[in-house]
Parts: sequence; structure tokens; C-alpha cells
Amino acid sequence: MKIFKSMFRILVKLLQSKDLYLTKSLTFRGRQQVLPPNFDYVRFAMLGLISEEIEFNNIKGNVAELGVYKGDFAYRINQTFSKRKLYLFDTFEGFDERDISTERKMGYSTGDQDFSNTSVELVLQKMPFRNQCIVKKGFFPATAEGMNDTFCFVSIDTDLFDSILEGLQFFYPRLEKGGYIFIHDFNNDFYKGAREAVLQFCTSQGIAYIPIPDSGGTVILSK
Repeated sequence: MKIFKSMFRILVKLLQSKDLYLTKSLTFRGRQQVLPPNFDYVRFAMLGLISEEIEFNNIKGNVAELGVYKGDFAYRINQTFSKRKLYLFDTFEGFDERDISTERKMGYSTGDQDFSNTSVELVLQKMPFRNQCIVKKGFFPATAEGMNDTFCFVSIDTDLFDSILEGLQFFYPRLEKGGYIFIHDFNNDFYKGAREAVLQFCTSQGIAYIPIPDSGGTVILSK
């Protein structure tokens, strides 16, 4: 038993050094886990749980992701909300210079991370319900012009101040009561504009927010 405890302590310290933690999840929940464990378990599990709340409360509206990149989280959204339209907003060519200029001017980030190694087809190939996907390729919010849809869930993962603030200004008024918005990188010190955009929007609108300890420091808004 002493040997086991010593080995366990060594394992715990090793995991902590890699920013990995062992924890129980939904210990007293009778039904099966919403989503399987993985390297971003907190965010994926939160998505599953809020989807249950949306269905239980019969919340109307479709779903969207602003900032799709290679579609890994979009895949989860499409899988989870299989009966709803999924709008995919992205340049599919990486950061736009119009957003990067604010980042550098304000010192939020360097904006030099390359997200151009993606494409519409690469993303769509991952989607389990491809027929539900509506691609909006280009610079946001121009790509949303003329839309009159409403939403029960939105993921905003564009990293940069301008695009996150534009996303909140567009989607929150169109969010159904009882709906949710995930904003990635709120607690990411390499993209400080993400936090600033959320704080600025929430302060101006009197909206509360809930940070969660996923790998990217997501924050959740609800209506």
C-alpha cells in the first residue's frame, strides 16, 4: 500500500507539471456521460450538459460557430445538435489583417499565429451531419449580412478582440432565452483581447458570465 501511495504521488506531480489533473466527474449522475473523456474534456462535457438543458427546456433556434479553423469543436456541435442547422463562420484562411491591426495596436497579442492550414472541404469532411451545415466563408460580420435566424447555442473562437466583440454584438441579441454562448480564450494570457472583449460587452449590457477551467479558458454567457 505504501509503494502504491508513493507511485501515485509521483504520478500526480508528473501530471501537474504537464498541467493535467485527475478528477472525478458527475459522480452521482445515473445516466451515461454526455461525451467521452478527451484532452479538452471540460469544454466538451459542458457542451453536452448545456445541450441537455436546451432540449429539456425546449429552447428554439439553430447553432453556430464563429472561428471554425479545422472543425474539431464544430464536429462536436454538429454531433450534439444533429437536428439543428449549424452555421460555420470563418475566413478559412487564417486571421484577417483588419483584426490583427487592433491586436498589435492595443498590445493584446502579436496576431502572428497561422491558422491558414484549413479549408471548407476539410471541415465538412469531419461533420457527421454535413447536410445540416451552412458555410459562411469570409470576413465577419459581413458574412452574416441579411441573416434573421435565432440561436440556442453559439461558439466564438476567433481569439482576437475585434472579431469576438463583433460576434457578441451580433449573436447575443439573436440568442433565444435559455440559450448559451461559449467564448474561447477568455483566460488565455496569449490572447488578452478575448477577455477584454467579453468584459467590455458584458459590462455595457449588464450580463453575468461564468469562466470554466478548460484548456483554452472558455467563458460562458447565458440568456
